[in-house]
Amino acid sequence: MRILLLSLYFPPDLSAGSFRMGPLVNALNERLGPEDQLDVVTAKPTRYGSYSKEAADEERIGGARVRRITLPKHQSGFIDQAKTFIAFAREVLRLTSDTRYDLVISTSSRLMTAALGAYIAQRDGARLCLDIRDIFVDTIGDVLPRKLAFVAVPFFDLVEKWTIRRANLVTLVSRGFSSYFERRYPQTTFRYLTNGIDREFIDRVGTFGKDHEGGQPIRLLYAGNMGAGQGLHRIVPGLAEGLGDGYEIILVGDGGTRPALEAEIAARGLSNVELRKPVGRDDLLDLYRAADVLFLHLNDYDAFKKVLPSKLFEYGATEKPILAGIGGHAAEFARSEIPNLGLFAPCDVDGALRAFRSLDTGQTDRSAFIAKYDRAAISGQLADAFLSVMPERSSLTDP
Repeated sequence: MRILLLSLYFPPDLSAGSFRMGPLVNALNERLGPEDQLDVVTAKPTRYGSYSKEAADEERIGGARVRRITLPKHQSGFIDQAKTFIAFAREVLRLTSDTRYDLVISTSSRLMTAALGAYIAQRDGARLCLDIRDIFVDTIGDVLPRKLAFVAVPFFDLVEKWTIRRANLVTLVSRGFSSYFERRYPQTTFRYLTNGIDREFIDRVGTFGKDHEGGQPIRLLYAGNMGAGQGLHRIVPGLAEGLGDGYEIILVGDGGTRPALEAEIAARGLSNVELRKPVGRDDLLDLYRAADVLFLHLNDYDAFKKVLPSKLFEYGATEKPILAGIGGHAAEFARSEIPNLGLFAPCDVDGALRAFRSLDTGQTDRSAFIAKYDRAAISGQLADAFLSVMPERSSLTDP
């Protein structure tokens, strides 16, 4: 059996897609035999323009052949991302033109990698599995300027319909997506498999706790993307003002709205907010240890009421209190699954201050959450689900 896995992001890149696909390849390797072929086509690290890490053009990971495409430097804007994807798609089609695949697996948050996978599956007469991490049509309607959204939404709506209807199986990372996808595509088979907690965090459970050092500011840490979806420029300046002296907010990452955030911090003359460039995972673990509270925020968009941020799983693996500005399904999930998490409505500064004051600043036992959402176990379920669409494998992977 010949399998193609498409993902724009793959280790060592920094993104939810990368962290999901690396363990999936390991799980597939465990289930495939020497007669099987697993090809991964991805890009060299491109998540942040301010962060890059060397990665081989081609390497073997177990039985998988991984080929990485070099893409032009880009920013986070819509047009830049479109140009980057066109370059990616052109190279993917070239690299895969000499192989007829039996199964195509494509993971996507912005839809087009899923559409590319659907095209290759149709070209090769292959089975198609899609791993969908966001509702792109929903999101662009909220984040794009109105005139651009007026043109883009109908176009991507058609692309989505064409793509999803060709899939033998679609896995979704959030049960909040069910009302959207199951209503629109009643004939499609869906499975819900969340993100999870990576081995780097599970191996260090019990090492994140620290007592606050007297005389030092209480540190709130956010590490991740700084785009319109996070809306940090709409919450952090007001939160920093409200907390005042004795508190420090450290923001690590990059993205399209970082300049707006920097401008707002400067305009208010805030000295208790520090912005840093993205870091690798080893350095990130050290930052988590040094923090007193972990911070998460999504913008106040209707589309985000359906999502389940992967950051919740990462934060939940620590003993740290969590301050989260999220709504909808993510808030319901966090409330029921993660102890010592202060919830507030997105962009609500007063609510954030109240939620912060409600937190227990001591260490929190989250062993039940960690056991339930071990990434390795979820990746195994994901691999089994994908392989089950192949007739010769379904009897082996059916529960």
